[in-house]
Amino acid sequence: MVEEVALRGRENPGVEGPVAWAGVAYDGNLGSIGNARQFVTGFLTQLHQEHRIEVCALAAGVAELVVSELVTNVCKYAPGPCVVNVEVADRVLAITVWDTNPALPVVDVSDPGRIGGHGLELVTVMCEGVEARREPIGKRIKARVSLEPAFG
Repeated sequence: MVEEVALRGRENPGVEGPVAWAGVAYDGNLGSIGNARQFVTGFLTQLHQEHRIEVCALAAGVAELVVSELVTNVCKYAPGPCVVNVEVADRVLAITVWDTNPALPVVDVSDPGRIGGHGLELVTVMCEGVEARREPIGKRIKARVSLEPAFG
């Protein structure tokens, strides 16, 4: 079951915090991966339409890949539901994924000969930052993606 929270914008531009945010819960089945990509794409489209924030194609692609990799790991390693939250502040998109498994992820050492296991490695390379923390139930992983073009 998917429950979406509508895009919320900042009501007072003088107040610090995200310009816009949205969240969605998934049941953790494999369909959650594609649904999470569509959710992020829809959020970025609404961000442009409602807040006139430009998102370069590279940043949008990175955001889709990041959420896809994070939710794929949920489907593989964490039984049950997951929650995806996205928010934009200071031209950075924060993608946060909560799941039920308290084990923090480990980024494997780069090995071009390894088959699989490169998802989190890619996420850490492409993002402004990635952090993981245990919660009273499960864990939360937050990845920050710059919305600025990578090249001048």
